[in-house]
Amino acid sequence: MKKISAIILTAFIICSLAACSGQKDQASSQSGASSSSASDTADTSAESTEGTESQDASQQESSAAESSVSAEKVVAEFSSSSSGKLSTTDLFTERDLLQTPDLSKATTITASDNKTETITAEGTYIITGTASNFTVKVGTGKNYKVQLVLDGLNVTNESTPVIYIAAADKCFVTTSGNESSLSVTGEFTNDGDTKTDAVIYSKDDLVLNGTGTLTINSAQGNGISAKDDLKITGGTYNITSAEECIEVKDSVSVCGGTINLQATKDGIQCKNKDDETKGSVYITGADITINASNDAIQAATVCQIDGGKLVLNGKEGIEATYVQINDGEITITGADDGINAGQKTNYSTPTIEINGGTIKVTVGEGDTDAIDSNGDIIVNGGTIDITSTVSSFDYDGTATYNGGTIIINGEQVDSIPEPAMMGPGGGMGPGGNAPG
Repeated sequence: MKKISAIILTAFIICSLAACSGQKDQASSQSGASSSSASDTADTSAESTEGTESQDASQQESSAAESSVSAEKVVAEFSSSSSGKLSTTDLFTERDLLQTPDLSKATTITASDNKTETITAEGTYIITGTASNFTVKVGTGKNYKVQLVLDGLNVTNESTPVIYIAAADKCFVTTSGNESSLSVTGEFTNDGDTKTDAVIYSKDDLVLNGTGTLTINSAQGNGISAKDDLKITGGTYNITSAEECIEVKDSVSVCGGTINLQATKDGIQCKNKDDETKGSVYITGADITINASNDAIQAATVCQIDGGKLVLNGKEGIEATYVQINDGEITITGADDGINAGQKTNYSTPTIEINGGTIKVTVGEGDTDAIDSNGDIIVNGGTIDITSTVSSFDYDGTATYNGGTIIINGEQVDSIPEPAMMGPGGGMGPGGNAPG
């Protein structure tokens, strides 16, 4: 059976995790490490009540993380943003952030045609090989963690997910140095009452990490669907989808990796129809490029960006009830609005809050707005560079400008313009903000 070398290059691990560090100093690093460790300890404590097997597995998770990084723990230098709408305390555990797992006790599974490989025991599994109509199904139960290490896995299915997490506490899908490719070419079939409509489909928490590349193609469905929380901390992902590339129910949290999405619908979508307090997207320290026919990023509650490099092309670049940008390099091209805050849930008044970062927004002709809020706009800092012949800012509530730089069609302004008013025949009426 094929094995992945367990030799870990410490410098490579540190490089892989550097994207998750953001701009935090050493003091913040220690604080973040403490909070992350506390989270892991709390998880272990809770799992110990589930029985001896669960306790042993939790101890193995902790020891695996420690044994892979020699003297220094390579964990999150990631700490909570004091100004953030979303709490990022304990957001990522040590194992979430560890890009190279301990493989000393791993089991290897080789893909074969027309087979479903069901995993029922907690542990680490190396998945390798080339096959058609092959599915890895995780069904360990709600108290157990499973790590799938993809090592040159190349699978093309007709109608079923390649990876299907049916029951687990958390599943890690980890890329190795050997590139993997997963595709589904036809219409997805249901698993009983479960609509399994993605190449990677998870009913529970899902973590994507690693040092390798994963390519996903979904001809008639989603690329990745997670019905709980999704975290991405490392790896390279190239996803092409006929629907959403990434579709999640509760939350999407990204602190590293390279993500390239081509979506017929939304690039990243997060919403929970059953709970209006959920449906958030958090991004920092990642390199993300999205081309979408609908929204590049759509969050039901909050979209918070604390860092990273984002290139977003779509009908709208970012849409959420509350959009908060604290840092990052963001380039948006919108066929409709660049950034939009709408009443998608009753989470809050629709608001766009910009505190930092460099934001370039270009929108096309027609009824378009570069920055559009159905409620309020607050600008406290950062650089906003807008290209629009129609409308730069539009808002139904109030606009507050406390600092930062605003450039509209190459000209710096000292205030947020009033919303554009369309006159007879579609022309700009009084109060319009499109420079002539």
